This record gives sequence, structure tokens and C-alpha cells, in this order.
Amino acid sequence: MLRTAFQRSLSGLIKRPWTPMTRPMSTLKIQPMRRPCLAMIPKSNIFKTQQRLIQVSAAQTVTKPIVGYWLYFNAGLVFAIVVVGGLTRLTESGLSITEWNVISGMKPPRSEQEWVEEFEKYKQFPEYKLLNRHMTLDEFKNIFYWEWSHRMIGRFIGMSFIVPGLYFASKGYMTKRVMKQTFGISCLLGFQGFMGWYMVKSGLSEALMKEPGAVPRVSQYRLTAHLATAVAIYGSTIFVAADILRQHKIATGQYPSSTASMLNNPVLKRFRIASHSLGALILLTLLSGGLVAGLDAGLIYNEFPFMGEGLVPPKSELWSDFYVKPNDNGKWRNFLENPTTVQFDHRTLAETTATLTAALWAYSRRLPLPKNARLAVNTMMGAVIVQVTLGISTLIYMVPIELAAAHQAGALALVTSNFWLIHALRRVPL
Repeated sequence: MLRTAFQRSLSGLIKRPWTPMTRPMSTLKIQPMRRPCLAMIPKSNIFKTQQRLIQVSAAQTVTKPIVGYWLYFNAGLVFAIVVVGGLTRLTESGLSITEWNVISGMKPPRSEQEWVEEFEKYKQFPEYKLLNRHMTLDEFKNIFYWEWSHRMIGRFIGMSFIVPGLYFASKGYMTKRVMKQTFGISCLLGFQGFMGWYMVKSGLSEALMKEPGAVPRVSQYRLTAHLATAVAIYGSTIFVAADILRQHKIATGQYPSSTASMLNNPVLKRFRIASHSLGALILLTLLSGGLVAGLDAGLIYNEFPFMGEGLVPPKSELWSDFYVKPNDNGKWRNFLENPTTVQFDHRTLAETTATLTAALWAYSRRLPLPKNARLAVNTMMGAVIVQVTLGISTLIYMVPIELAAAHQAGALALVTSNFWLIHALRRVPL
């Protein structure tokens, strides 16, 4: 009986039709989606939203600000190495390392035996034979570390530029234009390393031993070229960094429209041209200082404003036949190789630069300059006053190391203020 009852219940379950637990589709009411009504949104909010979307889109097409700050950091390193390079020159340490080993040269001598071996290498070259025969090992260590530090800072700048640059490029932080610019600066850095060794080689030449009265020092031409390359790297880095940060502000709507309007004022055209012209004169004065350093021309006529009995040295000294070579057409070589003429030229250029800077500053007082440009021209005026003071002091006190290094740093500070002014005066699209 139990079996019969179980069979009946099972057959009932099988025959029973399946009914869904949910409501049938015919009874469901599908609600249509309500489209947003723009009329319900305030027009001011719509405009702000559109502007924000445009700014975000524009910000994605410019280089990220971190790249600009990274370039400023590297510019600071270049400033530092120029000052250290000046100290290396002033302490007469530049010829202490007689080899150029990019990797193995990173490690200085550690044991006494290694120091002796390095000192023996130095003894093979003219600077030791003609000037430093009295030098002890401890004195050699001092000049060695100056040159070694200079080279190590150069290596650090190279790594600091290349490694982060590759990272930023791989992450898409740079536009194609900025990538090309940073690649160009990287090439300049490589060329600067070559120029440094090319300069040092000129002071290691054995030909100096055959010249009567020769002084073992690097060529003033190569020294000035080395300085010029450093300034080119420094200026390029600053301008690219400043452009990046400005473009980002413009793209994100943070750049003041009032400043843009002032920069597009036609009244500033002459002032802009004058700022560029003054910049060229400042650079020329700086490079003439490289010739002064290369020839030790600051060690003569240590007085100001006179040079001997007058404001101008005797004509026979300015245009000496001693520096004329057989194939020369005239006495033009005095401008580059005669210490008296080179110092006189540097004085004249410096005085002209100071006078024109003061004139430009006075002219700027009558112009409607943006705040940034006004600050730049005021800074440039202050920098030129400090630089003239340092230059005269360095000359009168016969080139003490501290004053001479400060004078070189002051020159770069003056160049920086001029770069700042030139960039601050660039037009901005309205």
C-alpha cells in the first residue's frame, strides 16, 4: 500500500504543469527613461563645465609640470658645476688628473700605493716639471680632489638628466617638442664632457716644454669654449623649463589674462628688443671673462679705473708685435692672446654692460610691465651692481680665490636674471 501511494504522488508531480514564481511579462509595465533636460541646469554651470572639459583636454596635450621642475633642478646643478669649475681653475687643479676614464675614473685612489702611482703620472707632465717640483703628496691630494669633484658632478648631472628623462618620456609626460629639446640638451651634455677633456689635453701637451717662457695651463680658447657650452646648457634648460610651466598654466586656465594682455601691448616691443640685445652683450662679457681666466690676465694692472698712468694702457702694450704670427693679417691676435688687451676689453665690456643695464632699468620704470617682468628687471639691476663690485674687488686684491669664485657666480646670476626677463616678456596668445 505504501508503494502504491508513493507511485501516485510521484506521477502527480510529473503531470503537474510548471508555473513561474514571478509575474508574467504581460503584466509588467516598462517605464521609459527620462532624458535630462538642459533647461533645468543653470547656463552658468553649463559654461563652467564646458570650460573645465576644455582645460582638462588641453592639459593632457602639454608637458607635465614635474618635467619643468626636474629641468630647473638640473639647471641648478649646472650652475653649481660652473662655480666648482672656476674653483678648480683658481686652485690650479685642472691638470691633476692626467687620464680620462669614464667608469674607472669614478673611484679615487684609496691606498697609499695608489696615491703614489697617481702622483707619478702627474709628474710626467709639464705642470709638475715647470711649476710644481716642490709639491708634496698631500698637496697633490688637495688639487686632485678638486678636479675629481668637478668630474663627478659632471657625471652626476649626466645621470640626473638622462635617467629621469627616459622615465618621463616613457610615461608620456612630455610632448614631442619637449622630447626633442631635452634630447638636444643631452647631446650638449655629451659634447661638454668631450670639451672638458679636450681642454685638459691642451695643458698636458709636451710642446709646452719646448716654448721659451711657456706657462703650463689649458688653452684660453678651449677654456672659453668649455664655459660657453656650459652656459648654453644652462640657458637651454632654463628656457625649456620655464616654457613648460607657462604652457601648463595657460592650458589649465591659471595664467592671468591681464598679464597676457600686458605682454601683447605694442609698447613693449622696443623694450623686448633691448632686453635681447643686452643679453647678447652680457654673454659676450662673460665669455671675455673666460679669456681673462685662461690667460691669468687678472694678475696685471690691479687697479681701477686706471691701467697704469691712464684709463687706457700704452698703445705698444695693447697692440704688441709679440703676438703677431707670420701669416697674420694685422694685429688682431692681441684681442685673444695679449693679457693686457684682453683685460682692457673685459673692463670695457663690463662697464658698457653695467651702463646699459642701468639705462634699461630706468626705461622700464615708464612701461606697464607685468609683475614678473618688473621683478626680473629689478633683479638684473641688483645683480649688475653686485657683479661690478665683485669684479673691481677681485682685480684690486689680485684675484683671491673667494672673490674670484663669487665673481664667476655673479656673472652667471646676471645671465640668469637676463634670461628670466627675456622669458617673462614673451607674448602669450589671448
